[in-house]
Amino acid sequence: MPAHRVIILGGGFGGLYAARALAHAPVEVKVIDRRNFHLFQPLLYQVATGSLSPGEICAPLRSILARQKNTQVLLGEAVDLDPRARTIQLRDGGVFPYDSLIVATGSQTSYFGHDEWRQWAPSLKSVEEATAIRHKILFAFEAAERASDEEALRQWMRFAIVGGGATGVELAGALAEIAAHTLKHEFRSIRPQTAEILLLDGAPRILPTFPEDLSRDAAESLRKLGVRVRTGVKVVAVDGEGVAIENEHGTMERLPTKTVLWAGGVRGGEFGRVLAERTGAALDRQGHLSVEPGLTIPGFPEIFVVGDLARFPGPDGKPLPGVAQVAMQGGAYAARVITARAKGKAAQFVPFRYFDKGNLAVIGRASAVADIFGLHLHGLPAWLVWLFVHLMYLVQFQSRVLVFIQWGFQYLTFSRGARLITGDPEAIAVAGRLNERP
Repeated sequence: MPAHRVIILGGGFGGLYAARALAHAPVEVKVIDRRNFHLFQPLLYQVATGSLSPGEICAPLRSILARQKNTQVLLGEAVDLDPRARTIQLRDGGVFPYDSLIVATGSQTSYFGHDEWRQWAPSLKSVEEATAIRHKILFAFEAAERASDEEALRQWMRFAIVGGGATGVELAGALAEIAAHTLKHEFRSIRPQTAEILLLDGAPRILPTFPEDLSRDAAESLRKLGVRVRTGVKVVAVDGEGVAIENEHGTMERLPTKTVLWAGGVRGGEFGRVLAERTGAALDRQGHLSVEPGLTIPGFPEIFVVGDLARFPGPDGKPLPGVAQVAMQGGAYAARVITARAKGKAAQFVPFRYFDKGNLAVIGRASAVADIFGLHLHGLPAWLVWLFVHLMYLVQFQSRVLVFIQWGFQYLTFSRGARLITGDPEAIAVAGRLNERP
């Protein structure tokens, strides 16, 4: 009989772990992604702050899956599907049939209905966005060196980060270390260590998914680095001259700055909306699809949704967070179910259960917070756990070695070797002239 055909949409954590778990199954697997590489997103902020180069946290999908003879990698973007005929359509017109479908297309940044802010406040979901943030951060110091007056200098030396989750905290800590140590002796007209770094969030505390004591520890560590944490404030406007915020009492405040970085919310990707329209599945306000206990679309047991796109309740009744561990476990679960079906085993149904291994967030040099199996760690012990976990989950051994060497060198010297300002040289030159000292 023909082999069971499995299509996996997305080469992120969910899709990659599903593909690997199907390596020895009696199936034909097609992994389809619009990028030809797997991105280790938890370290994307280090690309944005010049610690690592993109190639050190990315790995070609073909290389990762080269030894899996039942797996084919295709470059393409799924834009439609026919759940009755069981076919997927790509943007370039290609059509592929499937017997089982795993949708792991991930999420995208949410600007809460204000997508016009994107041009002024880049987010951190892709390599291109990371390099754009790196450009924005480094160019701010260059422009400050040539600022024409004190007001322009203050605007270039103030950095506002919107979002107090793990990404925002890690960005703020890395930016503070860049200003205080990496660039300390490299300028003549400015003192980079006097840069003002603001971390803004609407919640009562930063790292709201962490226990309160770890949230306090993180806030104190950021304060020691010179970061001003402002919670309970809502961003109401972002433009090229700054950001406007509203506090819990309704008071408005304008923060003039040339550099706003977005680490706010996320929402489901566009393919989730297509999937909801074609299958009638429920889609929440954040673009997440409600799935059955087996991570499948109601009425379509052959369609699995894993990772950030799925809305699945945890033991406490709240939706599972959009973190790598949820995607990994979801992808592996879907692969086990498909393998059993392909082998014709009428196994007893076992719903998906998420095993929470904890949360980690790094703040700076030898400083992090960790909630591991109920054990709360902060400072150096948490930082060492963070280093080990992130090194082990990098896909390729070569990447682990390179990243370990880079981190070791950075720890000893505070040097960040990937501090490149890329982009249009003419645009950079024009921006510099507009702010040049007389």
